[in-house]
Amino acid sequence: MMSNLNSEEKVAIIDSFNGIEVYRVYADKFKTNSINIFFQDELSKENAAKNALVPAVLRRGTSRRKSSREIAFYLEELYGSAFDCAVSKKGEYQIIQFYADYVSDKYTGNNTNLFKDCLELLFEIITEPLLENGAFKKDYLEQEKDNLKKIIEGRMNDKVQYAVERCFEEMCKGEPFEIYEYGSIEDLNKIDAGSLYDHYKYILESLPMKVFISGDMEDAKIEYAIKMLKTLKRGNIKDLASPQIIKNVADTRTVTEKLDVSQGKLSIGFRTNTTPSEKDYYSLVVCNSILGGGIHSKLFQNVREKESLAYYAFSRLEKFKGLMLISCGIETANKDKAFDVIMKQIEEIRQGNISDYEYDSSFKSIKTGLESLKDSQLSIVDFYLSQKISNTTDTLKTLYEKFEAVTRDDIVAAAKKVKLDTVYFLTSK
Repeated sequence: MMSNLNSEEKVAIIDSFNGIEVYRVYADKFKTNSINIFFQDELSKENAAKNALVPAVLRRGTSRRKSSREIAFYLEELYGSAFDCAVSKKGEYQIIQFYADYVSDKYTGNNTNLFKDCLELLFEIITEPLLENGAFKKDYLEQEKDNLKKIIEGRMNDKVQYAVERCFEEMCKGEPFEIYEYGSIEDLNKIDAGSLYDHYKYILESLPMKVFISGDMEDAKIEYAIKMLKTLKRGNIKDLASPQIIKNVADTRTVTEKLDVSQGKLSIGFRTNTTPSEKDYYSLVVCNSILGGGIHSKLFQNVREKESLAYYAFSRLEKFKGLMLISCGIETANKDKAFDVIMKQIEEIRQGNISDYEYDSSFKSIKTGLESLKDSQLSIVDFYLSQKISNTTDTLKTLYEKFEAVTRDDIVAAAKKVKLDTVYFLTSK
């Protein structure tokens, strides 16, 4: 059953110093290599918008290349290399990523060192920002604040995702996980060039860093990267708190929000009471696939097809926070009936009523998902970053082997740990 999951990447930690961990991901099937630099912070109201804004401003220009246009022209000279940055949310952590993707030097001739060129460009963008009067350039800052404001306001454009995020937020009120990965407009409006520059220095000096160098390259290049990383001026490295995953639910909350929508969005949130490092986690993943992980699932087959109660119906896990969420689009009048049929599907799993089709198809679906990760270096790197953040050591191969070992009894046990927390309903005005 394993097929090409046997031929996997080799991942190893190369060095660790000054709050920086350097990992090498050896993968020789790509014609490109990538350099990924991650800063990891706790989600907080105070810092979320600042963390999202810093990389957006840094990418606009450096002391040497004073605009994103100049950076883009230089990347073209480097055989069309790519650079980008991003902010993401993994559980109660906010991740700031800078990365470069470039053609492997073995395809460009003996006179190139694109690894060195791209690494130095990343360092230039991160450590040599374009400044104006000792702070970030005001024009760039205001433009990026407007862009970030549009992103925050645009959350509501995708009503399916909006309903999912709002349910998570309502579930986790008072917990760091309720904070949106881009922060709030209220906090964004408070940021000026000086305060953001101070925060940028805090990121560079104090936040834990994870660096992943992916592809096929000589040891000397890895050593050069470590040498450059050791030049960073680092201070007291922030000690990040562990997220709260296990939580008893005293009372189920029901939240209704009214917007201009033609279709109701029902989101049902659960506490899984399972951490990613537990054996039960693998059973939970299979359980989630049987429940709502595709066209083979109970939600699709029963809520959508048999009962015709939903336009779509799926479930998903938030592994870093121990949450499971069911989402479906329904006619508003069908809310109560849809809820009852959905809860019945969970109870069916708890009772062990799992067909061979559901059981076998779930493994196939999980395997396909893992195999698809291998088609992208960025996906591979994100997978291993996630392993480090959740304090697990799985590879793509060992992960699937653990899924394969899951029995029906294991799935039942995982389902019985799942507790209803919040019912969120987005309906029309």
